[in-house]
Amino acid sequence: MSSAEEALLTVDDLAVYFPVHKGVLSRVAGQVHAVDGVSFEIPRGKTLSLVGESGSGKTTTGRAILRLIEPTQGKVVFNGVTLSDLHRKEMRNLRREMQLIFQDPYGSLNPRMTVFSMLAEALAVHNLCPREKRRDRVLELLDLVGLPPEAADRYPNEFSGGQRQRIGVARALAVEPSLIVADEPVSALDVSIQAQILNLLKDLQKKLGLTYLFIGHDLSVIQHISDYVAVMYLGRIVEIGSADEIFANPVHPYTKALLSAVPVPVPGAVHQRQILTGDIPSPIDPPGGCHFHPRCPDCQDICTTRPTQLVSIGVTHRVACHVHAPKDNE
Repeated sequence: MSSAEEALLTVDDLAVYFPVHKGVLSRVAGQVHAVDGVSFEIPRGKTLSLVGESGSGKTTTGRAILRLIEPTQGKVVFNGVTLSDLHRKEMRNLRREMQLIFQDPYGSLNPRMTVFSMLAEALAVHNLCPREKRRDRVLELLDLVGLPPEAADRYPNEFSGGQRQRIGVARALAVEPSLIVADEPVSALDVSIQAQILNLLKDLQKKLGLTYLFIGHDLSVIQHISDYVAVMYLGRIVEIGSADEIFANPVHPYTKALLSAVPVPVPGAVHQRQILTGDIPSPIDPPGGCHFHPRCPDCQDICTTRPTQLVSIGVTHRVACHVHAPKDNE
C-alpha cells in the first residue's frame, strides 16, 4: 500500500490456533496453527486477495477478521476501531459494515425463504428501511446485481448458480457495508459465469466505493480483480505486493510455483511448469525455520533454522525468503 492511501482495514500479527484433543479425557495434545502471524492493510476502495493452496489459512483469516472465529492473538483495526475491544452488541452493530459473500451459492441461501424475505430480513434486523419501503429497496438491490424485479418472489431453487450468487451479493449489499470478504465467490461456478460475477463485483466497487478482501486459489481470477495480492503458505504470508508486481516479478519460490501452474492461452507457447516436491507439512507440527523449506528448490542451511520475516524489495513488494531477500536484512 502506498503512503498516500488510507487503510480501511489493518491486520497486525493475526494468529488463530485450534486445540487438538486426544484420549478419553480429551486433553489438549497440541495446536493446529491455522493462521500464524498474518499482517496486511487494505486501502479504501481497493481489493486485496489472499491466495494459496487449500489449507493455507485463507478462509480462517477472513473469518477471524470478521470475528466469526475469535483470534488467538493479534489485532484487527477496521475504520479506526480495534475489533477485539468491542463487546458482542458493539460488534453486532459494526458487523453490518463488514459483510461476507460465501463460496457456495447453493448452500448459503435459505431454500424456504423467497428472495424478498431474505433481503428484507437484513433490512429489518438493522433497522435500515421502514416496512412500507422495503420492497422498493429490495427491487433496487436486485437491479443493482442484474436480476429482474420478478426474482423477488421466487425461491433459491428456481435460479441458476450464477443467479444465486448474485442474490448472495445483493444480500451482502443490503446493509450498505464498507468491507466485503468474498470467500472464493466464483469457484463453484462455470468459467463463463465466473467472468460475469467478477465484472459485477468490480462494477459495484467503482459505483459504491467498496473495499474487498478476496479469497481464492485461481490465479487468473486473482489477477483480474486484485489491486494487491498476499500469497499464503501454511498460515503465513510469504509474499505480498501490488498485483502488477506479484504477477510480473514473483520472488518467493512458492509464488513462482503457483504462477507456473496457470495455463498460457497461447497456442505453441513454451511453458515451463515448476513442480513442488513433497506434501504440505502438518499445521500441528510445522517445520522449523522457514515453513516452506522442506519443499523449496532453493533451500539453504539458514532456511532450516531461522524463521523468515517479510522484508521490502520494492515500493509495496515484500517477501519472506532468506535466499531472495536483500542481504542487509539477513
